[in-house]
Amino acid sequence: MYLKSIEIQGFKSFANKLLFEFHNGITGIVGPNGSGKSNVADAVRWVLGEQRIKQLRGASMQDVIFSGTELRKPQGFAYVAITLDNSDHQLAIDYDQVTVSRRLYRSGESEYMINGSTCRLKDINELFYDTGIGKEGYSIIGQGQIDKILSGKPEDRRELFDEAAGIVKYKRRKSIAQKKLEDEQANLVRVSDILSELEKQVGPLERQSKTAREYLQLKEELKVCDANQFLLDTENTHSQLKEVENRRRLLAGDVEETQKKADDLRKEYDTLEEKLTALDEVLIKNRAALSEAAMEKSSREGQINVLREQIHTEEANEEHYKSRKNVISQDLENYGKQLASYVKEREDAQIQVKDAGERLEAAKTQLQEKDDRIYQLENEIEQAKSEIIQALNDKADLTARQQHYETMLEQVNLRRSEVSQKLLRFKSDESVQDEKILQEKAALDQVQEQLEKAQFSAEEAEEGMNAALKEVQRLNKNLNNTQQEYHMAHTKLESLRNLAERYDGYGNSIRRVMEVRDRIHGIRGVVADIISTDKKYETAIETALGGSIQNIVTDSEETAKRLIEHLKKNKYGRATFLPLTSAGKNQSPFPKPEALKEPGVLGLASSLVQASGEYEGLIRYLLGRVVVADTIDHAISIARKYHYSLRIVTLEGELLNAGGSMTGGAFKNTSNLLGRRREIEELENSCNRYLKQADSIQQELSLQEAEASEKKEEADRLRKEIQQLALQENTIHINISALENKKNEIADSSTDLVNEHAQLEEQIREINQSRSSLTEEADKLEKRNKESEALISEKTTVLEQEKTNRETYSSHLSSLQLECAALDQQLAFTSENEKRVNGEIQKLKEEDSSLEEGKKDSRRAIEEKEARIKEIQEQIHTSSEDNSRLEERILKISEEKDAVSKQQKNLFQTREDISARLSDLDKDLFRVQAQAEKLEEHLENLAAYMWSEYEMTLSQAKELKKDDFSSLPEIRRQIEELKGKIKALGNINVNAIEDYKEVSERYEFMRTQHEDLVMAQAELEKIIEELDTGMRRQFDEKFREIRAEFDKVFKELFGGGRGTLELLEGEDILEAGIQIIAQPPGKKLQNMMQLSGGEKALTAISLLFAIQNLKPSPFCLLDEIEAALDDSNVDRFAGYLHKLTKSTQFIVITHRRGTMMAADRLYGITMQEKGISTLVSVNLIEDSLTN
Repeated sequence: MYLKSIEIQGFKSFANKLLFEFHNGITGIVGPNGSGKSNVADAVRWVLGEQRIKQLRGASMQDVIFSGTELRKPQGFAYVAITLDNSDHQLAIDYDQVTVSRRLYRSGESEYMINGSTCRLKDINELFYDTGIGKEGYSIIGQGQIDKILSGKPEDRRELFDEAAGIVKYKRRKSIAQKKLEDEQANLVRVSDILSELEKQVGPLERQSKTAREYLQLKEELKVCDANQFLLDTENTHSQLKEVENRRRLLAGDVEETQKKADDLRKEYDTLEEKLTALDEVLIKNRAALSEAAMEKSSREGQINVLREQIHTEEANEEHYKSRKNVISQDLENYGKQLASYVKEREDAQIQVKDAGERLEAAKTQLQEKDDRIYQLENEIEQAKSEIIQALNDKADLTARQQHYETMLEQVNLRRSEVSQKLLRFKSDESVQDEKILQEKAALDQVQEQLEKAQFSAEEAEEGMNAALKEVQRLNKNLNNTQQEYHMAHTKLESLRNLAERYDGYGNSIRRVMEVRDRIHGIRGVVADIISTDKKYETAIETALGGSIQNIVTDSEETAKRLIEHLKKNKYGRATFLPLTSAGKNQSPFPKPEALKEPGVLGLASSLVQASGEYEGLIRYLLGRVVVADTIDHAISIARKYHYSLRIVTLEGELLNAGGSMTGGAFKNTSNLLGRRREIEELENSCNRYLKQADSIQQELSLQEAEASEKKEEADRLRKEIQQLALQENTIHINISALENKKNEIADSSTDLVNEHAQLEEQIREINQSRSSLTEEADKLEKRNKESEALISEKTTVLEQEKTNRETYSSHLSSLQLECAALDQQLAFTSENEKRVNGEIQKLKEEDSSLEEGKKDSRRAIEEKEARIKEIQEQIHTSSEDNSRLEERILKISEEKDAVSKQQKNLFQTREDISARLSDLDKDLFRVQAQAEKLEEHLENLAAYMWSEYEMTLSQAKELKKDDFSSLPEIRRQIEELKGKIKALGNINVNAIEDYKEVSERYEFMRTQHEDLVMAQAELEKIIEELDTGMRRQFDEKFREIRAEFDKVFKELFGGGRGTLELLEGEDILEAGIQIIAQPPGKKLQNMMQLSGGEKALTAISLLFAIQNLKPSPFCLLDEIEAALDDSNVDRFAGYLHKLTKSTQFIVITHRRGTMMAADRLYGITMQEKGISTLVSVNLIEDSLTN
């Protein structure tokens, strides 16, 4: 096997398609530096699957694609293909010639091919295992690989030796096996967890499934019992209703006759009642008058008693007044004596208080004088201290000012010399600036003219580009919106198709039946599949159908029977079938056609759906007795009118059942089984429409994008030109501005410097004057400071003396204040006693005066009250005669009233008897009516229970009637037994039957999986162990051979010396690093890092040649690996290459003459066009070498 050719196009500098053809022996590739020779080696490495861009000397994988030159546009892809002769079938492929190619596009897409067939990188790697060919092999050796062999870590050399030892494929297999083992272990853990969880579920689900089956069987038996009980109960209730109606008619006649008698008696009773009322009014009036007279007499007698008691009280008051006057006279005499004593004490105390007060004021005046004197002395001392502090501050300020003036004088002198020098320099610069300004203004005019032209062109290009981009943006937005709408519609369409195909939303048993539709013929589909209706009727029709929408339509009973057997056999659950040969054949017409003319009625549900003609009878069976109304209000009105005997459904899905029960509310979702097919058709139409619309937009968008791109390129070019011109204009403006500013600065600075020089002279004179004045001020401050210190000492002595005197005056004042306070307290106490005695005397005198006046008033009151008693006694006598006459009248009226009352009482008793009779009749009638209503309600409840529990009507219940169920108590007993058994079952999970089947099947599947995984894990562990054993044996054997061969080649290339290889100790032989040790002739055995550059290169070449001797690769591409060798070693290198050509083809990229001379054929690479590598005539190169 050898390399026949390399085809390159668009790879790096090879813009044009080039073909290198090779033969056995040595082929040289030569050319100047930078011509692209090494790109040939990169191309081969790349086509063999190199993914590391650094190995290809680039920054990203896009860098391998020809990037263009000034005259050439960039290529859109890179392509490399190598063709190998496989006539010896060394490669495991049934072709005599193998072509491996790789193509990379700028979009990032890449593809590999073997003989024109697309393949994976993995396929290419496996094809070249153990051949030495490959990106990690030793068939392509460049300067980088030489450096890696020499300078890399021992561990980094493993790949080369693994390839040479032929264990790479085993390592790859081991890696794959280990990855599989990890995956299997992870799967085993996952399956074990699932199996454990399923084991926990299987047992309970099995029990629940058994209970659920028992429950369904009991429920079916209960349904039959309930139906027969319903029939018997309904029949008995209708009989009782007839009896109750007969009793009601009899009672109604008795009630009417008794009511007439009661009305006559009521009229007679009312007449007597009016007469009694009149007598009562007269009697009440006379008795009120009599009572009033008695009360008046009692009141007058009470007045007399009160007056007599008052006379007695006034007489007692006269005696009290006399005794109290005597006591008051004695008290006045005693208080007079006390008052005289208190007056004398007060006068003495007032004299003492006045004397003490005068002494206190004198002491306060003396103390205040001392305080004022002390305050004055303290102020004088503080003022003197402040003057001293101020003098010190002023002295410090003077010192600072003195230093400041000295500094200023020094700076002014320095600045004066600088100003003088600048004045001389500025005068020479002004003429130079004028000349530069004229040059810059001329250049500015030229640039501005060019800029105006470019801006005008750019604006036109920008407008065209913006218009095109705006149109592109609009089209992109329309395209995105259209694509988004398409994807949304398509996603929903796929979802609905999947739901329809899987019969999602149907029961499990329905799905199981539809799965065998292709095997068992005669299945027409579920009810939802065979009928259709307008969208607005879908909710109503689906509600009307209820669970029947999932019923399965078959062509015959035989097909239904087969399907039932299929469900039983596989325990898939239950389903309802509608054979076309029987369902709806004897359907009676709608019993109340007049109901279809009621307001709000849209018709029978069967008339609002469409289906094939063969299904008409089935549709009448399912929907022929259901009325569709527009609203629930109309539905309720119709139901009431027809005594709740109809089944009515509204457009919004409310359902009114026969018997009066109602069903309604919100649906859980907006999708329905009936509308699913319609939605699929609508979505298919929408998707087709969106696709056509997107294609149209895409075509228009491509045209607009091309136009926008063209306009953009023109605008960018003009924009760059404008930016460059604007930059030049700004630069010139800045230069002119800078020159003018500099000129103005020079002129201004000259004037400023002259003025500044004069000011500096004046400042020097002022500073000298200020320094002399500061010295005088400092002397004055020193004198004033000494005077203030003497004054402070004198005033401090006087202040201490005055403070001592003040303490003496303060003690005297305190004693006087205590004395005055005691005297004031005594005077206040005496004055208070005097005031109190005067008050008591005044009170006694006032009381004495009032007692005399009260005595006179009591006498007058006694005389007036005795006269009033006589007057009242005369009034009592007169009213007694009137009362006697009034009592006689009252007695006469009472006798007349008693006679009328007796007559009324007899009449009342008769009336009460009739009322009691009427009440009894009303009660009997009410009980009869209540009994009738109760029976009717019982019938409704029976019908509602059967419908809600089984969706069964009376006619359907009759189909389940059994003759042996004739005793209602017996049926009830059986029902109670069945309910007891159902209740004893506890909570029932009906889904457990299906769940148990699914879980048990999954459990068995997982158990099988677990066993398979355990076996696979053991098998993989065995494979890994065998691979490890085989690799260790083979590597150890090959490494010994390579080491021996390396020493042999080393001696031949170096002309002596010794080379050896060592495995790093303490590591696994399959992972251990490899140390290269060389001993050139005449030198000590040493490490590679201690060798010279040429020695290192020749050592690495020795190792590569040793490997080629032991395991030759079909071809070997060497990229300037001999560059570091001297001429003599190049000749040895070339000579040894010829030895290896017996089993290996060599392609050598070189610029060394010795290697070129050894080559059997030469290719020349040059760059006649900058940046593009081309192939030079071979004959021309050969001629130049021979010359």
